[in-house]
Amino acid sequence: MSYDSYVHRARPGASGAPILFVFHGTGGDENQFFDFGGRLLPGATVISPRGDISEHGAARFFRRKAEGVYDCEDLARATERMSEFVAANRERYGSSTVLGLGFSNGANILANIMIEKPGLFDAGVLMHPLIPFTPKDRKVEDRARVLITAGQHDPISSVERTSALADYFRRQGDAVTLEWHGGGHEIRPNEIEAAKTFLAPHGA
Repeated sequence: MSYDSYVHRARPGASGAPILFVFHGTGGDENQFFDFGGRLLPGATVISPRGDISEHGAARFFRRKAEGVYDCEDLARATERMSEFVAANRERYGSSTVLGLGFSNGANILANIMIEKPGLFDAGVLMHPLIPFTPKDRKVEDRARVLITAGQHDPISSVERTSALADYFRRQGDAVTLEWHGGGHEIRPNEIEAAKTFLAPHGA
């Protein structure tokens, strides 16, 4: 798979710097978090792909059958394709560390890659993720850092589902931070601050 297999924006960072992949939510595109990623890690290479699925004109990274009901076959396809895209860009830019940040549908594809392809991402920021199934435990020793941010009244992803995902990553031996706010499916300032703090050790 090529480093340009997805429509995307790229900002090369310093030689050997971390590479940060940012993944938009449903209806977003490669512009949604591109500048935000650059502000979070000014020295990093930033890559922002556009989802290759259209749902009534809204870009997504994989298909779903209904709200909260995933097309698991397409999720598997998307996970393989995006993993190859990430690996190709890591190699292209000679990046030392692979980081990810995603919101909603973008958080879901990032989470599933971290579940299915442990070791590809060193750290991931999952903003309002929904994994509506119980993932299988890992058979490898790779570990990652994970930040999950969520709303206590999110109509899309419940507290129970969010907590279950955090527990899953903890069981795999990952270092997990969970940041809540009292609202719904929107990003609030405390989430942004949590992301800055979480990614700060990877700053150039």
